[in-house]
Amino acid sequence: MKLLFDQNISHRILSLLPEQFRDASSIKKEGLIIASDFEIWEYAKTNNFIIVTQDSDFNDLSLIYGTPPKVIWLRLGNLKTPQIVEILNRKNAEIQEFLSNEYGCFEILSPKYIKL
Repeated sequence: MKLLFDQNISHRILSLLPEQFRDASSIKKEGLIIASDFEIWEYAKTNNFIIVTQDSDFNDLSLIYGTPPKVIWLRLGNLKTPQIVEILNRKNAEIQEFLSNEYGCFEILSPKYIKL
């Protein structure tokens, strides 16, 4: 699975990811630190990446331009990198399902964002 981690997620995540995410990369690794969100969007589209982010900007681009690329929006608050890896592992089946449907953005919510 080709995940591209946005700059708001530590590039150190790459060394912690399990085998199913072995094709992942980061904005830093791809030399896109100073790129605009749209440039990152186009890079992800051209290189078949799924953008993983903690902000709404890429969801907004998805609403405007559609897919590809797809976006995984982590709405989890401030978590340590190993915690993000754990959540991605737990949500792997749901992420796989998301990749096979027509939706552009998959939100992973923290319980504090869920209104009952």
